[in-house]
Amino acid sequence: MQKEKSSYKQIMKATSIFGGVQVFNIIITIIRSKVIAVYLGPAGMGIAGLLNSSTGLVKALTNFGLGTSAVRDIASAYESKDQIRIRTTVVVFRRLVWITGILGTVATIVLAPILSKFSFGNEDYTIAFMWLGVTLLLQQLASGQMVILQGTRKLKLLAKANLLGSIIGLLVSVPLYYYKGVEGIVPALIITAVVTFLVAWYFARKVKVESIAVTQSETISKGKGMLKLGFALSLTGLIAMGTSYFLRIYISNTGSLDDVGLYNAGFAIIGIYVGLVFSAMATDYFPRLSGVAHDNTQSTVLINQQAEMGVLILAPILVVFLIFINWVIILLYSQKFVPINGMIQWSALGMYFKVATWSIGFIFLAKGAFKLFFWSQLTIQLIQLGLNILAYKYFGLEGLGVSFLITYVYLLFQQYFLANYFYKFNYNLSFVRIFGIQLGLGVCCFIIIKFITLPWAYVAGIPFIFASFWFSFKELDKRLNLKELLVSFRDRIK
Repeated sequence: MQKEKSSYKQIMKATSIFGGVQVFNIIITIIRSKVIAVYLGPAGMGIAGLLNSSTGLVKALTNFGLGTSAVRDIASAYESKDQIRIRTTVVVFRRLVWITGILGTVATIVLAPILSKFSFGNEDYTIAFMWLGVTLLLQQLASGQMVILQGTRKLKLLAKANLLGSIIGLLVSVPLYYYKGVEGIVPALIITAVVTFLVAWYFARKVKVESIAVTQSETISKGKGMLKLGFALSLTGLIAMGTSYFLRIYISNTGSLDDVGLYNAGFAIIGIYVGLVFSAMATDYFPRLSGVAHDNTQSTVLINQQAEMGVLILAPILVVFLIFINWVIILLYSQKFVPINGMIQWSALGMYFKVATWSIGFIFLAKGAFKLFFWSQLTIQLIQLGLNILAYKYFGLEGLGVSFLITYVYLLFQQYFLANYFYKFNYNLSFVRIFGIQLGLGVCCFIIIKFITLPWAYVAGIPFIFASFWFSFKELDKRLNLKELLVSFRDRIK
């Protein structure tokens, strides 16, 4: 029982730490965008966006997903306590980081004229892309340092590196935008990449991993697994980008540019503001699951624990979104964006299923089952694209929310079947009870906001919001001793 509570506390600790980091990074992004908008204007924002998106595409094609795939190998080696294995894995990984980083830089330099022509319609930005090629190496090296921190589960160091890198990067780029205007974009991007790498390197040095001689054949043999899984990750990422791009083109051609903007805004709320909880949880969850992936029983326990915590943390947020989505939209955007409320309400229901699915999905990565992972992701991407096209054609923006819900209901069954068939995974009764109760409260809020007029819907929905918060608090208290933690926190303040 004590071991279980320790595991739950670790999940909450990681989520709270990196949830804060994610929120801070979003704030930094907002500030940076505001600075660019003020000092560079719309044209400057467009140039910066095209430079970033173009180099980002090259990065996605050349980094082989090592930022995720290598976490599994390093975490598994670290969990084994085998120093030779740990040192060998880190050496092989660092070599792969250099190789893929240099590949990205060379590819950007060689493709610079094409990137300029494709992005801007001329070759005026060829030199800019050549300079930016350096950032791909620096970003890959920085990512390599972060992976070591994540794989060895040095959460506080990883959080500090993220925060400090974001702050310093902002501070050094603002003066360049102020004094140089558009000409400061490329220097700002390069200096930010340098700063990010130096900060990551500084904190990663605190993880003492002695070097070891590894032959070229050993590097190829041991690095093959990282590259295979990483390639599958990169490929699925590109497919996701492609389907998302195709959907936006479809909406633009059959609907309007306004609908594209509304769609982007709606899923930014779901993907960024709600999705940051997933990002926060994944930072610690993936390496922990990788460490026990060899044992199906331990993996099942950890997946259930993560799924429970995910629902308990997210559900209260989702019921608030369901009832007060109009106010959330107006607060984040403006009155003009209220038409997306229906899409977000349907999507909020889909998020209940996403958190259950998300918890299972990592087992395929942790096990290194790259073929199974790739084909399952390809299947769902194609299904989602088809559903999105049909839903938008017949039901408009709200239909896209319905499509989101249907996709994740289907994906839950698909992922559960695969995990059960290959790894004997089953949800426990505790998760089923928590999921059922919180989903029921969410459905009640959905029905209220759909069938009761405002402002009476707010009045009717508030008791269900309180019920969701109370239930989550009660269940979290069982697992974490929340009352004891709150008393301890209060005493420290005094």
